[in-house]
Amino acid sequence: MNDQRIRSIVIVGGGTAGWMAAAALARVLKNDYCTIQLIESQDIGTVGVGEASIPPLRAFNQLLGFDENDFMRATQATFKLGIEFEDWARLGHRYFHPFGPYGATIESLSFHQFWLRLRAEGDPTPLAEYSLTNMAALAARFARPVPGGIPVLANYGYAFHFDALLYAAYLRRFAESRGVRRLDRRVVDVELRGEDGFIAAVRTDAGERIEGDLFIDCSGFRGLLIEEALHTGYESWSQWLPCDRAVALQSSGGKPLLPYTRSIAQAAGWRWRIPLQHRLGNGYVYSGDHLSDDEAASSLKASIEGEPLGEPRLLRFVTGHRKRVWNRNCVALGLAAGFMEPLESTSIHMIQTGVGRLLQLFPDRSCAQLNTAEYNRQTLLEFERIRDFLVLHYHATERRDTPFWRHCGEMHIPESLRTRMDYFRLTGRIVFGGFELFQETNWLSVMFGQGIEPQGFDPLVDVLGVRAIRLHLEALRTTIADAVATLPLHEEYVNKQCRAPAP
Repeated sequence: MNDQRIRSIVIVGGGTAGWMAAAALARVLKNDYCTIQLIESQDIGTVGVGEASIPPLRAFNQLLGFDENDFMRATQATFKLGIEFEDWARLGHRYFHPFGPYGATIESLSFHQFWLRLRAEGDPTPLAEYSLTNMAALAARFARPVPGGIPVLANYGYAFHFDALLYAAYLRRFAESRGVRRLDRRVVDVELRGEDGFIAAVRTDAGERIEGDLFIDCSGFRGLLIEEALHTGYESWSQWLPCDRAVALQSSGGKPLLPYTRSIAQAAGWRWRIPLQHRLGNGYVYSGDHLSDDEAASSLKASIEGEPLGEPRLLRFVTGHRKRVWNRNCVALGLAAGFMEPLESTSIHMIQTGVGRLLQLFPDRSCAQLNTAEYNRQTLLEFERIRDFLVLHYHATERRDTPFWRHCGEMHIPESLRTRMDYFRLTGRIVFGGFELFQETNWLSVMFGQGIEPQGFDPLVDVLGVRAIRLHLEALRTTIADAVATLPLHEEYVNKQCRAPAP
């Protein structure tokens, strides 16, 4: 039998995507399984504005064996309990998307069904009061979950705000210490094999010819390998996600230190506010058909807290994905694979799942078509599920005060999302397919937050009776309020656990 084992991996591009791939591959492919080289040029800037994550990143850091406090100090990180949405459903309205459950299942039924039953009886208590994550975030309090303690303090998720450039540097140190070789070069040409169109080698501006068995394209929007060399094609979703550019600006200040991201809807898109230990991340994601770049930059400058740290950076993008994320012997990750705007902080997560899927379906040198097809099938499903969740934010709105919001409220949406919304309106239930990143709590927070109201509730909740339901929910609300009061302020917790040294 011929030895078809992968002997060399070449990663083109650094940044968060490149170094996440390099670090994970170096961690898993031990004992000199193969060589790993990463080619990046210090003369080519990275996008580097991604500063917010979602809870699964903790599993990636744990895979690499990172000490969480050390990671946070190295990346100037703060904790993130969710996202507050302002002015999305209508002007003057706010709601919170928490990284933790609402209540807990009762008699194997979803907690919110019992809340709906009480609301049908006239109970006005917001669903948010049954989420410790929600209430702690709005009180600017945080502590890590305590396994084995009070149940409400043991069962919630959290993520991080961090400096993406510092995270890439942190990953680089890890990867290089495990044998990854970095070349400070610019790739100037890609050589394809004549017999099958696979990538044989890349050539650098130093005249080197670098061969590889497997190539990973982390070259950003350009897609140097996946698109410019392999002509894979791109599927645009701009008909559903109308924002096509962003302007980003960092600033000083940011008190109090909030444990959540703020997303504030604007006339032609939305603005983010992300608190790090040493600064604020700010940005305006918008539609170029409804707002000029100069107007967006001016609006962002006028809205920031503290002093600007530099000039606004403009990014242009097209939401969507490559028609094949794995093509021949090339796997695209990060922006080279596709782009879903940062509304729910999914960009870094999709790098993580892309790397994880590659390891699950790791090939030999043949890169068998059945294997690559399965990778692409799973990736597309993940993209589509996330797309639907993002479209929900834009479409489920009462706003008609600007041309942008009129367009969002009236646009045709994917049938998969339409079916999910209709079923929720009818039953109060969330239906799921495969490869779902966002689960019941996520969908509930946005459905209710954006004003989608179920007509009824699960009929099985009446097995308890209204009085028993009311007593149970009152006790839970009191427990959550008492638990939140015991938590330290987020800034105090950061100072004690993981404050970065002063520069």
